[in-house]
Amino acid sequence: QVQLVESGGGLVQAGGSLRLSCAASGRTFTIYAMGWFRQAPGKEREFVARINRSGSSTDYSDSVKGRFTISRDNAKNTVYLQMNSLQLEDTAVYYCAAPQVPWSYTSIPYLKNTDNWGQGTQVTVSS
Repeated sequence: QVQLVESGGGLVQAGGSLRLSCAASGRTFTIYAMGWFRQAPGKEREFVARINRSGSSTDYSDSVKGRFTISRDNAKNTVYLQMNSLQLEDTAVYYCAAPQVPWSYTSIPYLKNTDNWGQGTQVTVSS
C-alpha cells in the first residue's frame, strides 16, 4: 500500500493559479502511475489527469486540457498538479490516487474506492 497526502488547496480568484502537491509514503513511489481526481458538491468524482511512472506520459480530461499540468518528482516521492486559468467550475475537492496494480497507467481514469486515495484538498475559485 501507498499512503497519499495532498496539500496546496485554497481560495483563488477566477483566472488565478494554484499548485497542488501529493506526497507519497509506504511502498516505492517510482512503481506507481498516479492520478488526480476531483469531486464538486453534488457531483460524482471525476478524473482530471494521470502520469506514468517515469513522467514521460501524461493525459488530461477535456475540461482541464491546456490549463492544468501534472508532473512528478520521483526523488521527492511527490506528484503535482499545476492549475492555471482557474474557472468557477474548477471548485472541488481534489484527490490524488494510485492504482492497486501500481504500474497500471491505463487504469487510472477508472480507479475505485478500493484503490489508494489521499484525503483530499479543497480548491475554491471565486468570481
